[in-house]
Amino acid sequence: MQRQGFNRTAVILHWLLAVSIFFLFISSWWMMGLPLPSEELQFRAFPFQLHKNIGITLVIIILMLLYVRLKYRPAPVDSTHMKLWMHVLMVLSHVLIYGLVLAVCVTGYLSSAHTRWDTVWWWAIEFPRIAEPSEELNEFWGEMHLWTAWALLGIIAVHVSGAIYHAFRNDGIVRRMLRW
Repeated sequence: MQRQGFNRTAVILHWLLAVSIFFLFISSWWMMGLPLPSEELQFRAFPFQLHKNIGITLVIIILMLLYVRLKYRPAPVDSTHMKLWMHVLMVLSHVLIYGLVLAVCVTGYLSSAHTRWDTVWWWAIEFPRIAEPSEELNEFWGEMHLWTAWALLGIIAVHVSGAIYHAFRNDGIVRRMLRW
């Protein structure tokens, strides 16, 4: 029997990436609303460190997903279900999603690298300091992080819209990512 959907690893990584990105967007709005740290208020460190931990982990997940998607390609989509322009848009949106996830993670890390707080991945592996604290560079990379995150959210909206469109058409496209 010919493979129709994506393999199990690709499906798991896809949904892990999706849930993590959703969590990062929600948690970032909450984090930014917390009062600035002071000698008495240090509780802001945990949510920021958790946000960084998940962001760094996303780089690993996206690289694993790229490897799996390139090594274990699913069967091509039947041209009766997807027109050429849809296929081109699908490929472009996936390339943009992967690129923007990496860009958001890298700009977030560079912003964080220019603060006085170290990055300790999952509270176990201390990342080496790559830069001295700099408010100007922290702000610059923070703005880049913000804008790439908004761009990612826009592309994800296009991706989800396409999935909803195909789900309503019941043309089998969405089942490719849901099938085990």
